[in-house]
Amino acid sequence: MNHPRPGGRRRGLPVLSPLVAVAVIAAGTAFAATQLKDGGSRPTAGEAAQQPAPPASPPTPIPTTTHPPGILFDSFDYAGPSDPTLEAHGWEARDGGGGPGIEGTWASSGISFPQVPTAQGGKALQLQLTSDGTKAGTRQAQLATAGTKFFTGTFAARVYFTDKPATGRDGDHINQAMFLISPKGAEPAKYTELDVEYLPNGGWGAPGPKLDTTSWRTAKDGDRITHAEKKTFQGWHTVVITAMNGTVSYTVDDKVLFRSHGKEFPREPTSIQFSSWLIDLPFTGDRTWTMDVNWVYCKAGEAVPLKTIQQAVDGFYAQNTHYIDTMPKN
Repeated sequence: MNHPRPGGRRRGLPVLSPLVAVAVIAAGTAFAATQLKDGGSRPTAGEAAQQPAPPASPPTPIPTTTHPPGILFDSFDYAGPSDPTLEAHGWEARDGGGGPGIEGTWASSGISFPQVPTAQGGKALQLQLTSDGTKAGTRQAQLATAGTKFFTGTFAARVYFTDKPATGRDGDHINQAMFLISPKGAEPAKYTELDVEYLPNGGWGAPGPKLDTTSWRTAKDGDRITHAEKKTFQGWHTVVITAMNGTVSYTVDDKVLFRSHGKEFPREPTSIQFSSWLIDLPFTGDRTWTMDVNWVYCKAGEAVPLKTIQQAVDGFYAQNTHYIDTMPKN
């Protein structure tokens, strides 16, 4: 609103002749005819052209969230194993040789990221293992971090374990696993491996279903301490491995299944891996097994309870945040 200038003076009005006065009255009548019903006035076309455009609304600020250091979260929102974002986020879909299981049968084609109605957010990592009972016809699946930046702290994932194959005959000694492991060629004195392995049909002569939790001292066969939880784990479960203050704890759905101490405690940084593989090939015939991973959450150097983990994960989904990595780099 414009206000009169303080101290201003009004000039006197000139005396008009009758002819000029009539013209002025007529002009005033014409102007009054342009008044709007609400008391405003409609500018002429010339006046409208001269009026400045209203200022543009300022852009809506984009909210930014600063995440604390030492966190990894991934909801596995990728297009497939060749998605460049998957590699950019530090994941490798395994191809080629090596163990465990049926050596030389690892195939990235078994990695996908489908819509899964029962998954939080509706999407998950899926590891698909296929076999016809021969080495040539077997394809095992594994997704792992390329780097080794996980040492002490909390490592959690929501995993769907399966008791039966998706297609084909049951009876395989299949291992559905989440684990942390030293890089290849690690010094024996620093070797680190922490395993959670579900064997619905058992394996190595032991019956199933069972969930093995194992802390390794070295890579030598049998140099470990392990516990078997002998029951079915079919369905979704939140698996947590916590390594803090010299103790490793294995927790499923907020229940501690096993603890280890001493030489089995991590001695060097590891990668985190998810895999589905066969201990042996007990029969021929086509079959397919699937294992889903909804999300993974890690917090370096801290023991985080399940309630706090789930609150953090819920917050990421609510913010439509699919990936965070503030872990320390080695």
